[in-house]
Amino acid sequence: MYQHNFDPADIREQDLEEVARQQEQLEAWLDAAQEDLEKIVGTGERASGQVKASVDLNGQVLDVTYGPRALRLSSHELAEETLAAVSEACADVERRLSDLMRAAMPGYDPAEATAHFERMLNDWR
Repeated sequence: MYQHNFDPADIREQDLEEVARQQEQLEAWLDAAQEDLEKIVGTGERASGQVKASVDLNGQVLDVTYGPRALRLSSHELAEETLAAVSEACADVERRLSDLMRAAMPGYDPAEATAHFERMLNDWR
């Protein structure tokens, strides 16, 4: 439904109309879902359980907490654990956003749409 199978070197008028229609659907969904989008918070936790992080939809770190044994780590290990927890939280946001988009727009796969767009750009170059 949301995938385009046309040659970028030979785009037809109906191809452009279809892309425009899908863009309008996406924009309407974004407007309607703004409140839900603002509530998305991703969380990440290291296997040790000593470092936890949360981020918002924009990737802004909202919180980082350390367990009581976190200070036993070297500064380098603590930094790595913190970055990894934040990275996991960002991945969680991406999963939550994708799930929300799939539920709102059946047939739309954000990961496939991104991959398809990147393939089109590579073909065009």
